Amino acid sequence: MNPDPDAMTQANDGNAPIPNSATPPAPAVPGWRIGVLYSRSGVSGTTESQHFFGTVLAVEEINALGGVLGRPLEPVVYDPRSESEEYRRLAGRLLLDDEVNVIFGGCTSHCRKAMLPVVERSNSLLWYASVYEGFEYSPNVIYTGAAPNQGSMQLAAYLIRHCGSRIFLVGADYIYPRETNRIMRDTVEQHGGEILDETYLRLGCDQADINEVVEDIRRIQPDVVFSTLIGSDAERFYRRYHEMGLSAARMPIASLTMTEAEVAQVGPALCAGHITAATYFNSVDTPANAHFLARWRQRFGERPASVYAEASYSQLHLYARALQRAGSQDTRKLVQAVHQVAFDAPGGPLAVLPENNHCALTPRIGVCRPDGGFDVVWQSDAAVRPDPYMTSLGLDAFWLE
Repeated sequence: MNPDPDAMTQANDGNAPIPNSATPPAPAVPGWRIGVLYSRSGVSGTTESQHFFGTVLAVEEINALGGVLGRPLEPVVYDPRSESEEYRRLAGRLLLDDEVNVIFGGCTSHCRKAMLPVVERSNSLLWYASVYEGFEYSPNVIYTGAAPNQGSMQLAAYLIRHCGSRIFLVGADYIYPRETNRIMRDTVEQHGGEILDETYLRLGCDQADINEVVEDIRRIQPDVVFSTLIGSDAERFYRRYHEMGLSAARMPIASLTMTEAEVAQVGPALCAGHITAATYFNSVDTPANAHFLARWRQRFGERPASVYAEASYSQLHLYARALQRAGSQDTRKLVQAVHQVAFDAPGGPLAVLPENNHCALTPRIGVCRPDGGFDVVWQSDAAVRPDPYMTSLGLDAFWLE
């Protein structure tokens, strides 16, 4: 399988070789059709390409081992171009026209929420592999990305203790940044910190808007900047920050979304010293990650793998195990089976909790190196159970040494 969207649909295009007419052809084995909706273009193209390549790698591995119950996975792939309306439209196309019942897709919350009514009306299943703002549950979604108590809270504690309590918030203007910044504001102010400013830029904003925010940061001089900008907007923000002479040593940018892939686009030297909280970095030292990275490099060369690639890769393997147990893509049967299986993922063991369809994950905090990798400066001693509605824990539970 080639990591091109068109090539991922070759199993469905009817162009198989014509058999010898003297020999009756063997009956074709029907595959398991799955939808893949990750943007290869637009604002979040860099990030979602990581989702896409992680999915490609997992599909290839599963099919090389004979598929599931002797049937290959057959991806049907579209590029929503980072647009929420395209996500809604293409989800409907997959579910209605392409007769797909399971979709792997979405990166930003406004795109997930655009797909959700379509998925729920058809009683289908969406697998979502991105960090998000929490405060959501659907019986038709498997959430394999981090909830707020699996990264946001730990990062807040780390920043207050190690960087300072005067924080500047900048984000993209949609639900994930606004809700994540609300959580950051509440936790920082509850522990004696101060939010100096909070500003939002539209997705795909003008460079002049980014320049203005960086000027404000230089004027205000916070201890740390917490950025929930995403994709190419975040890349431009980090570049401008460096161009204006703002130093990570003096005033680091902290993020939940600036991964190895985005760093490679910005330029690693420009990002050195900045901070990211994630449930996976490719510097994680586990046998499962060594296997994953070896396969990744064999397939994609020096392209870096990020938490988005790892989560998408791992959720596909988890799905295959559930499908093996259920023997059906019926949503009820598949979800029941998902709750009974696990996968030794590169970032740590992966399993879905039946009470909320989220996963227990291991939060980590990394500091970017000049070579574009991350040194993990803190990680949880054990996987943290998801608490998407933030019902049980305050910041004290995450007070980091």
